[in-house]
Amino acid sequence: MATEQNTETVTDLADLGAIAGAATAPEGETAAPSTPAVLREQELDAQGRAYATGRRKDAVARVWLKPGTGKVVVNGREQEVYFARPTLRLVINQPFQIAGREGQYDVICTVKGGGLSGQAGAVKHGISQALAKYEPALRSTVKAAGFLTRDSRVVERKKYGRAKARRSFQFSKR
Repeated sequence: MATEQNTETVTDLADLGAIAGAATAPEGETAAPSTPAVLREQELDAQGRAYATGRRKDAVARVWLKPGTGKVVVNGREQEVYFARPTLRLVINQPFQIAGREGQYDVICTVKGGGLSGQAGAVKHGISQALAKYEPALRSTVKAAGFLTRDSRVVERKKYGRAKARRSFQFSKR
C-alpha cells in the first residue's frame, strides 16, 4: 500500500484552490476550472452612471459618475466656482489620483448641509463609493487609501454651564 504524495508547488491562493479542488473531487468527476471571480458587480443606472452617497460632518453629497472628460459639477456650478479654495479641489480629486483615472470621468453631484470643508469631504466620499461601483476592480485601491470609510468625526455639542463644548466661563475672584 503505497500512498501518493502531492508535490505540486503553491504560488498563490488560486493554485491552492485548484490543488484542493483536484484533491477533493470525487472519482469520475473533474474539478471545476478555477476562474478569478470578481467579488462585486458593476452597479449602473439606466443612463449608464454609477450613483453613490457621500457623507462628512453634517454634509450629504449625492454623486453620479459617468465616463467623460474630467468635468466636475457641484450644485449646477463648476468645481472651480463652487470650491474656490485649491485645497478643497485637491480633496475632491484625490480618489481619481489614487486610482490613476484623472480626466476620465465626469461627476455631477448635489451637496446639502455643513460648510465647504465638510461638503468637499462628502463629495470625495461619494466619488470614491461611485468609482468602486463603476469599476469594482478599483475598490481595493480606493479602500486601502481609506476613502470608502465615512469620517465619523462631528462637532462636539455645547454643554450647559460651559461657554462652549469644553471651555469654562472665565473665573472671577471678586
